[in-house]
Amino acid sequence: MVVRCALRMPVGWTAVCATFALAVCRADDVPQPQAAIARAAQAVVKVYGSGGVRGLEGYQSGILVSPEGRILTAMSTVLDSADVECVLDDGTRHRATLLGADPRRELALLAIEATGLPALALEPADAVPVGTRVIALSNLFAVAVGDERVSAQRGVVSAIVPLQARRGAAEAPYAGDVYVLDCTTNNPGSAGGALVDSRGRLVGMLGKELRSTTSGIWLSYALPAAELVRGVAAIESGTIDAEKVEDVRPFDPGRVGAILVPDLLDRTPPFVEAVVRGSSAERAGLRPDDLVIAVAGRSVGTRGALQRELGRLPAAEPMRLSVIRDGAIVEIDLGPKPRVEERPRREDER
Repeated sequence: MVVRCALRMPVGWTAVCATFALAVCRADDVPQPQAAIARAAQAVVKVYGSGGVRGLEGYQSGILVSPEGRILTAMSTVLDSADVECVLDDGTRHRATLLGADPRRELALLAIEATGLPALALEPADAVPVGTRVIALSNLFAVAVGDERVSAQRGVVSAIVPLQARRGAAEAPYAGDVYVLDCTTNNPGSAGGALVDSRGRLVGMLGKELRSTTSGIWLSYALPAAELVRGVAAIESGTIDAEKVEDVRPFDPGRVGAILVPDLLDRTPPFVEAVVRGSSAERAGLRPDDLVIAVAGRSVGTRGALQRELGRLPAAEPMRLSVIRDGAIVEIDLGPKPRVEERPRREDER
């Protein structure tokens, strides 16, 4: 007589056990250098900020890329707060400053006041080949809250393909090559985590939750290290330029029909409160509750910064905005910047 027993487990534990079984049963498996992976994990940061609205999580991951406290992470609604907190591997908590963002690659660079930190080297390395064994290090599901080590997932680079995906109803802004992974990193909190090879070298950064536009399948992917290097260079050069705009006359986006939330705080985010009917803003597709994150590719984090960046644009220059809407980045072109004497015209005045 054959007795069959069925053991029922939650889906999450089933995946964990399957991964464990795969790791044990591979005859050709090479033991991972645990010390190198542990050192890499020390450079992964738990990032906490705004969240809770429409089911958006208020946490994600980040990577220390310099001993002086520079943290690279995913650009998201988590960072839409003046009180972004970073918790390091040793449990210490630091308030972070947003230095800038790269909307195209959906990267953000933070800074904390600390030195001598265990950072990962950010180098423009060649793409790792398909089949490379990798470790994904992140604070998925906010499992680690203090000095606990972040989670590690073993996987393989399954493919290197151009990203063709969507978040909600909008296409992902980045269209370059990414690493498609065979481990499930498409989890809350994983975005901004580190992808390292068996020697603990940084080879990529875990991306945000996305679905393939062709198959509808959720993607687990990472942005290659070479793109991270380019993104940081773009952010740092933009940050340097931004220091020169303080003497520019601010431009009120209300002149083209975009009414921002009242400037009640020192760092009021540039949320759109209302859009004037028949205005340039309405025709361009701007909507209430849009959060402006960039003007002509230059990052803005506050209402005042948005007005200054618009003020830098010459008259008749296109006013191109990048906004976050329902967790996705949407590009808006408000049309040419009006001259000083011009005011917005409604459709009934034409």
